[in-house]
Amino acid sequence: MKSFVNFLSAFRIASAFAIIPTLLLGWYWTSFILYVLASLSDFFDGYLARKYNCVSKLGGVMDHIGDKLLVANTLIVLSLVLTFFLPMFIPNFPAWTIIIPVILMISRELYISGLREFLGTQKIEMPVPKARFSMGKIKTTLQMVATCALLLGLCMPQLVLLPNMEMFAIYAFFGLSYGGVICLWLALVASLWSATQYTITFLGHLKKIK
Repeated sequence: MKSFVNFLSAFRIASAFAIIPTLLLGWYWTSFILYVLASLSDFFDGYLARKYNCVSKLGGVMDHIGDKLLVANTLIVLSLVLTFFLPMFIPNFPAWTIIIPVILMISRELYISGLREFLGTQKIEMPVPKARFSMGKIKTTLQMVATCALLLGLCMPQLVLLPNMEMFAIYAFFGLSYGGVICLWLALVASLWSATQYTITFLGHLKKIK
């Protein structure tokens, strides 16, 4: 079971890199399916590791790396693609509504990693909050929903050529695109809130360091 759990983390890491060329080449359905499978693997590897008590240091590192790579790679390339893609269908679409939350959320990940790295040099751990509805978990959920919506929105114009699908594809494209952007900003709020919680925890540890 431990090998399977580690395989799921390795799959997520591989998917994080595979999504880059599929998005750039316009294989949006492939990107969407890859992202959904990678997101599901994030849930199942943690669930199986806890259920069968097969948590390992290697698995923890791979899980953390896979999560960060999947989010960072997908959001960066997706924001680039959408910056050029959406104005073709939505005139005067403000690209900053996608670029700004993506930059800030990735900066948040680097910031938290920096705090953890510093505390690590002092042999102090800063674990992820275990609350069922922690801001970090809410942030991750909103990121996944936003990314899935935006990826699926990119797939919609490809349905226009199918019989009786033109109007559905148009409405779905607009709905998913705007819904994805809204979820992206909600994820940013949760991300910044979570970063504030980590900062408070960090400052508490910092007072103990002589």
